[in-house]
Amino acid sequence: MNPVTIFQGNGPIVLGQPHSGTFVPEDILARLNETGRRLIDTDWHVPRLYDGLIADVTIVRANFSRYVIDANRPPDGAVLYPGQNGTELVPTRTFDGAPIWHSPPTPNEIADRLTTYHGAYHNALMAEITRVKEIHGIAILYDCHSIRSEIPFLFDNRLPDLNIGTFNGTTCARELTDAVTSVCSDNPHFSFVVNGRFKGGWTTRHYGRPHEGVHAIQMELAQRTYLAAEIPPFEYSESRAAPLRTLLRDILAAVGETAAYNLIPETRN
Repeated sequence: MNPVTIFQGNGPIVLGQPHSGTFVPEDILARLNETGRRLIDTDWHVPRLYDGLIADVTIVRANFSRYVIDANRPPDGAVLYPGQNGTELVPTRTFDGAPIWHSPPTPNEIADRLTTYHGAYHNALMAEITRVKEIHGIAILYDCHSIRSEIPFLFDNRLPDLNIGTFNGTTCARELTDAVTSVCSDNPHFSFVVNGRFKGGWTTRHYGRPHEGVHAIQMELAQRTYLAAEIPPFEYSESRAAPLRTLLRDILAAVGETAAYNLIPETRN
């Protein structure tokens, strides 16, 4: 299987989807234990959730499971949230702290996965960001994520419905954050927070350089907002997803409008 799927659009927004993949090569699958093979920390159904919400958008999607390698972690394995429980470049445990391997990968195997999977995803993402920026003078990376609502090993209490990350305002223009939060504030059915437990992973922090015309924002959704239940088989719920899709459509429209009227250079309009 190709490690990455790309859908090219000509609008200013690029949707990154690094954690929705479930592909695990047979040799790697054989080394996962029963817990690991359940892939419970997948960003379940994110492609379906965002499908058709905005026209002419570019999508870069990792097809491989985050248990193969996490495309949203620094390639050097640096910790994203010092002092808090987290996951590694190649996870050794679930979000609940349970081991996932019969035999963990060796450093040489991790190096190979960096090239074959992590590198393939980010090479594709960088190429699409560059292409979109050449068209518009800017590019907006909207990084699509979801997670179970309650995971005591990683965070206290229950997450808000929408968790917006801009690494404390450094990865995108203030106008974009304001546009997203304005839409969220007008919707009484969903809770949200900006730069709470999730401030944006490596992707957001690495690509978000607003002074260079590349803006990045992460959206971490609590899975209760669109799944029938946050346990296997993690079934998608049309009835729960429908109002969330409406909200996400409004958010992406606001991002696009903000780009067109506030961020894209006048010579490109």
